Amino acid sequence: MRATEAFIPTLREIPAEADTISHQLLLRAGMLRKVAAGIYSILPLGHRVLLKIERIVREEMNRAGGIELLMPIIQPAEIWQQSGRWDVYGPEMFRLKDRHERGFCLGPTHEELITDLVGQEIKSYRQLPLLLYQIQNKYRDERRPRFGLLRGREFIMKDLYSFDIDEQGLEISYGKMYTAYSRIFDRCGLSIRVVEADPGAIGGGDTHEFMVMADTGEAEIIFCTACDYAADIEKAPCPVDGQPAAIEKQPLERVRTPGTRTVEEVAKYLGIPAMQVLKIMLYLADGEPVAVLIRGDRSVNEIKVQNYLQAIRLEIANAEDVAAKFGLPPGFAGPVGLQSQVRVLADNEVRHLANGVAGANEPDHHYRNVNYGRDYQVYAFDDFRVAREGDACPKCGQPVQLRRGIEVGQLFKLGTKYSKVLGATILDEGGKEVPMVMGCYGIGVTRTLAAAVEQGHDKDGIIWPYSIAPYEVVVIPVSQRDALQTNLAEALYQQLFASGIDAIYDNRAERTGVKFKDADLIGYPVRVVINDGSVVDRLVEVKWRNTGNVEKIPYADLCTYLRSKLVSNN
Repeated sequence: MRATEAFIPTLREIPAEADTISHQLLLRAGMLRKVAAGIYSILPLGHRVLLKIERIVREEMNRAGGIELLMPIIQPAEIWQQSGRWDVYGPEMFRLKDRHERGFCLGPTHEELITDLVGQEIKSYRQLPLLLYQIQNKYRDERRPRFGLLRGREFIMKDLYSFDIDEQGLEISYGKMYTAYSRIFDRCGLSIRVVEADPGAIGGGDTHEFMVMADTGEAEIIFCTACDYAADIEKAPCPVDGQPAAIEKQPLERVRTPGTRTVEEVAKYLGIPAMQVLKIMLYLADGEPVAVLIRGDRSVNEIKVQNYLQAIRLEIANAEDVAAKFGLPPGFAGPVGLQSQVRVLADNEVRHLANGVAGANEPDHHYRNVNYGRDYQVYAFDDFRVAREGDACPKCGQPVQLRRGIEVGQLFKLGTKYSKVLGATILDEGGKEVPMVMGCYGIGVTRTLAAAVEQGHDKDGIIWPYSIAPYEVVVIPVSQRDALQTNLAEALYQQLFASGIDAIYDNRAERTGVKFKDADLIGYPVRVVINDGSVVDRLVEVKWRNTGNVEKIPYADLCTYLRSKLVSNN
């Protein structure tokens, strides 16, 4: 490709809408343009990156025994209603009706469709295992689409579904995908950490996320440096150390605390640490009021609460709900006397909290010396808090660390969650009809592109891994007016192209400095510069984007040299 024939609309200024490095650089490098919130056109350079990621994904899925197919984006409402997920996705699902008023959705994922398809076609255990995958657009009406391709409403995803006879077969399929994913992200040049995670609306059993470590990542990851434990913060269990301290329970005391609605305000007013305050969070779980008690210096893990309650939706109660459904004053709610009105859950640490402080269910008042058993009761204790840095590792007990990451892939053990309700059954060796055991495995292709930029960049622009760069090499003559330089540049470009090296020739009538800046911004891994000395000395300047190293290479050896270097790094 010659730059004068390409469509690469680079920008000098950072667009005001761009709030992450990948969003800024992909816009500036002419790879992305916004159509609407969370919806983008992928321009030619960006599309080349996507195609290279997709090629790697296809090769590894096929290597693992995957068979590619393509399912429709528009899916009928009936099949989602049959699985019970039509309401689970809530407002995140794009819903529509045809001219006959039949309900449909734009597919956010394809568990229902693939299960229905396989259930109709596969009838015997002899036809399993089966691994089917597609690479296709998905649609989710995100409440806050942001960060460019990292959280969009339309995105490209690879989703593979495994069908096995039993749990042992699922373990084999899961292991194949774990290995394939590790290879994919390694070949894409990404540094990955695999973490335990929560399955969310997809459901099922065990699940692992493949995370790209990046400061701008939305996910928080707890990991241990003393052992191999790592988990998404939503999943990470929080063990409680030791037994409750043998502290004498003091008499319950009602005190005036004017204007102290937050834990911090109460702690400061009473001169106590925040951990001594008993914080209460009020929720509506599928419309039913639920209270969650937690230590004042902790945060409620709403995913754990939702999973415990098996609720479709969990929402923080607003001021009107607090008054109407709980009968409590906002900001001064507490557990004393509350068990008779609503279901009260408590984090395991709360059992250890002696002589705590809690709201008195009356404006401007709190109780001192609140103790479980004597002053209040709970429906259940469990792990309802968010893990944090310094907590004990649930595996080895050493302090854990916290980092941010971008989820680019996830593996799920679905079991029979979908096959049972959708009737995807087979006859086993004994002739008994049993549901197929399923797994599903997703990779965000567009998200992987953005994550690569989040992980690989500097002040000048993108630093692409060689394997997914839009072009591997850019050829730049210092003077576009010098016929000797341009003729040599054209000849070298043709040689690179003929030898299988993905090259672009920047033949624009621009200053050399502009071309160099664009090369760094776009992130071509190798820059080959032809100057006056190149013609005389038969040497060209080769600069490596990732290290900044510059070498003088005889141009007769350029193709052989670059091919050996690029192949060894791909």
